[in-house]
Amino acid sequence: MAKLSDRAAGAVGSVGEYLAEQRRHAQLSLRQLSDLAGVSNPYLSQIERGLRKPSAEVLQQLAKALRISAETLYVRAGILDPDDGSDGRRASGVVDAVLLDPALNERQKRVLLDVYASFVRENASPGDMPPDEAAEKPEPARPAAVKKTAAKKTPASKRK
Repeated sequence: MAKLSDRAAGAVGSVGEYLAEQRRHAQLSLRQLSDLAGVSNPYLSQIERGLRKPSAEVLQQLAKALRISAETLYVRAGILDPDDGSDGRRASGVVDAVLLDPALNERQKRVLLDVYASFVRENASPGDMPPDEAAEKPEPARPAAVKKTAAKKTPASKRK
């Protein structure tokens, strides 16, 4: 099994290739992305070519500029273990499938994962959640009774 440092070294090229792909998808030049993210043009070029390993902070800035998930960049850079979810629990196969699906763009992936996470939270028993979240879990909403009110119609002859 590869060590984390070996995986991280192999992921540097991977994150660079991924960033270049996302930049092209967003129809941004290297210079435009470097301006948006607040990193130098040569440094961004080196990241994309796999010559430099960006810090988590730089990845965060790039993710924000590209409007993609920083977590995805962290996984690709070897900073975050793809087996761990953001809440500390093991990530499910659903999360992996969504993140790895090439047919979805980053916005679609983020939306799907948000919906999935909300369903997981909704279905979790209070004992499965941290105490602060369990206390905040609202009761399911009940539909309010719909009242039908008939509009009073006054014949035109009686109006003055």
